[in-house]
Amino acid sequence: MYLFSLLLLFVLPLYAITAKDIIKNAERNILSDSGYSKITMTVTTARGERTMKMESWNRGNDTSFIKILYPKQDRGITFLKIDTTMWQYVPKIEKTIKIPSSMMMQSWMGSDFTNDDMAKESSIVEDYNPQLTAEDAKKYTLTLLPKEDAPVVWGKIVMEVEKEHFIPLRAIYYNEEGGVERILTYSGVKVYGSRYLPTVMTLIPQDKKSNKTVVTMDEVDFDALIDDSRFTKNALIRYSR
Repeated sequence: MYLFSLLLLFVLPLYAITAKDIIKNAERNILSDSGYSKITMTVTTARGERTMKMESWNRGNDTSFIKILYPKQDRGITFLKIDTTMWQYVPKIEKTIKIPSSMMMQSWMGSDFTNDDMAKESSIVEDYNPQLTAEDAKKYTLTLLPKEDAPVVWGKIVMEVEKEHFIPLRAIYYNEEGGVERILTYSGVKVYGSRYLPTVMTLIPQDKKSNKTVVTMDEVDFDALIDDSRFTKNALIRYSR
């Protein structure tokens, strides 16, 4: 009887994991209290291909600062996100712009990501109720349904997470009518200490199959020392140069 009880201590946690546990474990792989990265974004459309390079600083998932490095005509454009509010500074017109709600669903820098994606990336747990809807030997499948009155645009999100290291694999975004709007896949996993980070994200909108946005993490520092001044509106101009 004692042996059976002891075995249960090891077996039960495998079955007691919740959808929230899975998401939290997956977030531990990709989030940090103070992070820096260099990123390449390649946008493919029917008209051709465009590449951007940028630097990104973050405090958790609520505060971030992005500076465009390439191409030359966009160099120095900066973005600041605090909670769900986002500002942009454009050097060519020397103007700081607060992104209004009417522009949140517009494309971010010509990519398949939207301003809303950039501003509300931290609200997935706050705005959705996750459910563990399937699992097999290698992955969990979660269905996230929006909470009542949550300010979201998706009818639901279906996520796949690798079991062993809780690595995000894929996210399928559905509209309110149940149709698939876009699919985000994760690949290029690299190990950073105890973290298993997918360094390549590929977003494909389903209404424009010729479109594709690929984000590659070229450099990552999960323990970067970042001055508080980086996350202020004054930084938009100061660090643009």
